[in-house]
Amino acid sequence: MSPVLVDSSVWIEYFNNANSPISSVLDNLIDIDNIFTNDLILAELLPFLISKKLSNVINSLESIPKLTLDIDWKQIIDYQVINLKNGINKVGIPDLIIAQNAIQNNSILFSLDKHFILMSKNLKLKLYS
Repeated sequence: MSPVLVDSSVWIEYFNNANSPISSVLDNLIDIDNIFTNDLILAELLPFLISKKLSNVINSLESIPKLTLDIDWKQIIDYQVINLKNGINKVGIPDLIIAQNAIQNNSILFSLDKHFILMSKNLKLKLYS
């Protein structure tokens, strides 16, 4: 199975609603040890967790293997041009970097963000379903 890059939107749902279907799916991926993160996703999650002094959660997230970010800015620009040409507006640079990271590492992105669903129709972005 391809590595699964878990986006911050999934983690937020997981932490906020332990009984959601997303939580059970993520629990399964954790059990089979097939989840990954990157520094950008951690940068989105950790400040809140640090401010709340949730050290166990922080330690758990920091123990997940990370995909190295190798940002290709030309490709980020190309992705955004493709998005705009296809009517996909307001995609932030962080989401473009996460998409690029998943594509570069032949990973499947697990996200609840609608931008990724739209981008997957025009980029080689594979989504976990």
